[in-house]
Amino acid sequence: MDKNEVKGIGKQIKGAVKDAVGGATNDTQTQVEGKIDKAVGKAQKNYDDAKEELRDRRDRLADKV
Repeated sequence: MDKNEVKGIGKQIKGAVKDAVGGATNDTQTQVEGKIDKAVGKAQKNYDDAKEELRDRRDRLADKV
């Protein structure tokens, strides 16, 4: 787990809190911002996961050569 993955998880948590607060207070803008933050965080984490997987595959192939 590296810095970008942690940031992505943090954005997901921040988004979930904003989404919940927006829903509880009927603040549509805050709720939408929370959903966007969650989506951005998830995308950032998925990107980092894919990057890490590619590095692992590259390293495994290099070991076979």
